[in-house]
Amino acid sequence: MMPASMSSRLLIFGESLPFHRLLHVSRKAWFHSSVSILHQADNHGPLTLASLGFRSIQERKDEGKPNKVKLLNSHTEVSKSKVKAVKNSAIKSTGRKKQLDIESAPFAAQSFSELGLPDSLIDRLESEGFRTPTDVQSAAIPTILKNQDVVIQSYTGSGKTLAYLLPILSEVGPLKKKPFDRDGEPDEKTDIEAVIVAPSRELAMQIVREVEKILGHENRKAVQQLVGGANRSRQEEALRKNRPSIVVGTPGRISEISAAGKLHTHGARYLVLDEVDELLSFNFREDMHRILEHVGRRSGADTNRKKSLLSGKANRQTMLVSATVPFSVIRAARSWGQDPFLVQAKKVIPLESVQPSGPINLSKPMSGTLPSHAAVESLPPSLKHYHCVTKLQHKVDALRRCVHALDAKYVIAFMNNTKQLKDAVFKLEARGMSAAELHGDLGKLARSTTMKKFKNGEVRVLVTNELSARGLDVAECDLVVNLDLPTDSIHYAHRAGRTGRLGRKGTVVTVCEGREVFVVKKLQKQLGIPIPACEFVEGKLIVTKDDEDKNSQALET
Repeated sequence: MMPASMSSRLLIFGESLPFHRLLHVSRKAWFHSSVSILHQADNHGPLTLASLGFRSIQERKDEGKPNKVKLLNSHTEVSKSKVKAVKNSAIKSTGRKKQLDIESAPFAAQSFSELGLPDSLIDRLESEGFRTPTDVQSAAIPTILKNQDVVIQSYTGSGKTLAYLLPILSEVGPLKKKPFDRDGEPDEKTDIEAVIVAPSRELAMQIVREVEKILGHENRKAVQQLVGGANRSRQEEALRKNRPSIVVGTPGRISEISAAGKLHTHGARYLVLDEVDELLSFNFREDMHRILEHVGRRSGADTNRKKSLLSGKANRQTMLVSATVPFSVIRAARSWGQDPFLVQAKKVIPLESVQPSGPINLSKPMSGTLPSHAAVESLPPSLKHYHCVTKLQHKVDALRRCVHALDAKYVIAFMNNTKQLKDAVFKLEARGMSAAELHGDLGKLARSTTMKKFKNGEVRVLVTNELSARGLDVAECDLVVNLDLPTDSIHYAHRAGRTGRLGRKGTVVTVCEGREVFVVKKLQKQLGIPIPACEFVEGKLIVTKDDEDKNSQALET
């Protein structure tokens, strides 16, 4: 008797090919080819037409007769080797076609008009001072406009938010390309057409502000934020009254309102998961499951899903955004999207060709010293990195001396423990340095007030933790200090990305104890960057010369 897991997968495959075609294949040939195909699917991701080597009906029509892939409809038995040969050639052919489709992406666009955006949207961008797209925007916008599912990877502060917002706003809301329906009447859709999910309230509100900035004050009701810590009844009332086209929120609140029947997203065309590596954490699992099952899933979704597999189109367009692409993100993209592309600055490739990489485990010895390319690409390019060795009880004083030595005006300091975080703020203020705390225990009003004071310069040092800092966009931030060590290279990159945004200069200083220096050395090797030791002498940052020479030699070899 066949195992349950294999029988379910055979059923999926049986639905993927016309049944009358399978009648002509002998049982023996069918069994061998099925096992071969299932084995490949287990090793390389979810079972899709692309992974099986068969293209959609539309692709076969478009390509015409030459080089057409023949389905297994022979009256004779087909050997397993021949099945593999047909399958592999089909995959290569599809890969070439994909590559040709995106070769026209203007990776070095000088203006947004080159990217296929509508004039109304370009006018709004120019009025807000956006004239030249960043590298990741030049690569992502044309790819998304071609209805491709994507994973957008670029360092923090490189413009990833606009990279996915602009294609959405060109199709959704008051600035879209086609403001009229087929009868020439104003197209006033009242359904939610885009759902953007973020792991923190700060990031969600930052995205909302970006949308409102582009749409203009008069169109701000087209977007609605749904975040925890705010009045849920008011959010539900705003959904009913304003009928927004776009909702942005945190997983818990979106799932909560959806479960209450007050948020209808089955007809949504776009789903964006920003900081997707955080959204994959265990804490969000149940809420994310509901979101993925309801966004873009119309009634009779199972039937539509089968048709969408054959037509090459999904019920929604899925976009995953992250500064790094560990294996968890690759696996999620393959599962949730349809043949997604990996979009980076000046580079667009099928995700299936990407070799997964992940953060280094800092508690274990490293094998080799080669840097991780994914981690390197996640760091802003204009940063200087240092580490300072001191005793635990002197860390806050080292932070204060570091701020004075670099004459930093906007400082973000990271800690892992909320209680110690509050103590650090108390010590800084006791020594005459304006500081404030930002963490999950604070209410929405307190968090908003703190951020406003920090951006206005009333607070010089913002002491925060990892999750609360996701999405903090303070362009003037010139110094990041790690008072507690990050858990891995991915978290180091996210912290460092709070400074040096959009090409600006910035500095990252890690304050550690002597017994923690080995962790800094591992980060240095993993990221492929020098992190020399430094001291603060007479109000200046002095790099330890011996350590600097060792770092230079290590990176040259």
